[in-house]
Formats: sequence, C-alpha cells, structure tokens
Amino acid sequence: MSDTQTTTAAVKKELLSRLGHDADIFALISLCTREPYVVCDPETFDDEVFLFLEEEEAKAEAARLTEQKIPSSVAKINGKDMLVFFTSLYAMGVNALIVEMRGEKAAMQVSDIVKRKAPEDMPQGTVWVENPSLHLTAVYLSQEMRRPIESGDEAAAKERADRIRELNEELTADFRKGSYIFAIQKEEKGIPLVKMKDGQLYQPAFTDILEFQKFNRDNKLRPVVVEAEKVPTVLASEAGGIILNVMGVNLPLTINRPAAPKTAPTAPH
Repeated sequence: MSDTQTTTAAVKKELLSRLGHDADIFALISLCTREPYVVCDPETFDDEVFLFLEEEEAKAEAARLTEQKIPSSVAKINGKDMLVFFTSLYAMGVNALIVEMRGEKAAMQVSDIVKRKAPEDMPQGTVWVENPSLHLTAVYLSQEMRRPIESGDEAAAKERADRIRELNEELTADFRKGSYIFAIQKEEKGIPLVKMKDGQLYQPAFTDILEFQKFNRDNKLRPVVVEAEKVPTVLASEAGGIILNVMGVNLPLTINRPAAPKTAPTAPH
C-alpha cells in the first residue's frame, strides 16, 4: 500500500470513528454563502469541501484563504450532527472531501463516509425535491461575485465578469429543469417575503427540504412544491422575484412574469 493510500485509510478511519459520537470535526465555511466552501478540482473535476480533524488547522486554513481575498470561517460539527451535514452535501451537489489530520491531507468521496437512499428507494408517495446542480452552481456564483478583488486590477475584474456570465448561464439552464419548495404560513395562509437592503421584496424558494427547514425553525410554515415553469404563477404580486435558499446562498433571482393580456377597447355606448 502506498503512503497516500495509508494516509487516506488512517484519516477515513478516524473520521468514521467520530461519526455519530460526541466528537467534533471542523469545516471551512465561505462567508460569501454561509455554506461549506467548495472548489472544483481541475484534474478530477470533483466538487470538494474541506474538513479538518483539528480546530487549529482549520482556523489556519481559513486565515490563509481570507488573506487571499476568499472570506472564510470555521464551523464545528459534532459527530452526532455529521449525518445531517453529509446529507446536506449530497443535496448541495458536492461529491468529494479533502480531510486534513495533523498536516496530512486525504481525498475521498462523500459516499465513502455516508451512503444515502436513491429516490427510487424512498417510500411510495414520497415527493423528492432536490436540485443539486442548481444549488452547486448558485454556490459557485455567490462565491465568485461576492469575493473582493483588488481595486484597479482590470484583468482580475474581466476574468471574474466572464466567470459570472458563464455561471449565470448555467444557473438559468439548471433552474428551468427543477421543482422547488415554496413556503406558506400555516395559520394566516399568507406568503412570507424577504425585504432586501434596497427595500425590494423577494419570495423565498428552496432547492430542497433541508434548506426549507433552516428557514422554518419555528415550524409556522408548510412546504409547497412548484415546478419551474409554474413559478411565475405563484409569485406574490409585490415580489420582484425569488430569493434562493435565503439561509444559505441567499441569492435573489428575477422571474419573468407572463405578460398580462391586453384588454380590447370598449366601444362607446
């Protein structure tokens, strides 16, 4: 067995030993999204998040990224919460982990740590709403457009503008393929709206049930599934669009409403 395989086996064993127990791991969080910081590996094209078994190593890496104009922090995840964390990575479209332990790094798949049921294995009648491609694209877009760049660096600004344009095109294509969770108040039967800093109102929409549950902590809302093509028809009249995963990427999206039919002129009496 190679040194790399030995390291990976040791890190994986330690990670699994903490799963479900009163022990912690630490994840890099992007301050641009309030979600795990994600990168796409240029060789394997894996979408990776970064975990650490020692808090000080996690803090050192977050500080290094912040110096590189990638705003980052560290989240502590208890072993008893790890199952929910890894499940959220599936819903987020992340497939790989880079795990560091005492200076050694190991790459592995999320499925090496936690398996999950496929939609066809769910109980009959279960409505499965999940949009991992859209969620992941929204994460990459938010990380890109919210990170600071040096003033006057025209090359960096152009590179970012090109990348944002590309990601926006991907986001539009992904959005058209999905179904989303909207929220309705249980008692008042109203629709919650989110006010932006400029006063504009947006209607929350969620890529999956985990994102909806983050918003529904008081359990005063019920979820309603809406297909992408029907989103304009359920949008509140005062909403300028939807805001995707408000507790995470918090990404406002403009929705094109169907044009109101023109009223034929009334003949004078």
